[in-house]
Amino acid sequence: STLFNSIAGTLPLTSGSMRIMGEDVTHFSPEKRAKYLSRVFQDPKMGTAPRMTVAENLLIAKFRGEKRGLFPRKLSAYKEEFQATIEKVGNGLEKHLDTPIEFLSGGQRQALSLLMATLKRPELLLLDEHTAALDPKTSVALMELTNDFINKDHLTALMITHHMEDALKYGNRLIVMKEGRIIQDLNKDEKAKMKISDYYQLFE
Repeated sequence: STLFNSIAGTLPLTSGSMRIMGEDVTHFSPEKRAKYLSRVFQDPKMGTAPRMTVAENLLIAKFRGEKRGLFPRKLSAYKEEFQATIEKVGNGLEKHLDTPIEFLSGGQRQALSLLMATLKRPELLLLDEHTAALDPKTSVALMELTNDFINKDHLTALMITHHMEDALKYGNRLIVMKEGRIIQDLNKDEKAKMKISDYYQLFE
């Protein structure tokens, strides 16, 4: 999470630099970096505005990284688009377009957070243990949804996980970190040969 905070700009670097798409963003604010990246947090309560509806949250996400002024939001003009968006999830979220976020389940909140993070295609999607707070069944469903979104939209994503199965099943590169340092960097072919027992041995 320290790495992600550094990338997102919520934690300043003590040395080195940060580049996204070749541009030096080391001194960019988190708001300015939102032009390039989006993030789904571990806690389902983060990343969404609880007292606002699903539609209102999606409207915020639609204009992520853009300059905003005071003007009518015209939410009704986007309702049909947003309804089609939430129907991609299939966990009941499609019935809650006008429901405040605080009344959704954890799985529905995380699915919405993922939709918000990818609604406006990011150059980099940060997945910060985004299934860790969910029950096993919901976690599997969200990972499959995440994988579908990433493959369909050809997204570049960094995912932090302590679920060994997910680390080996998803993605085309595996980076193992220990005490803030990279101790293993495996490409897709190397990762495909690994078993969970091999993964544990990396930390011994």
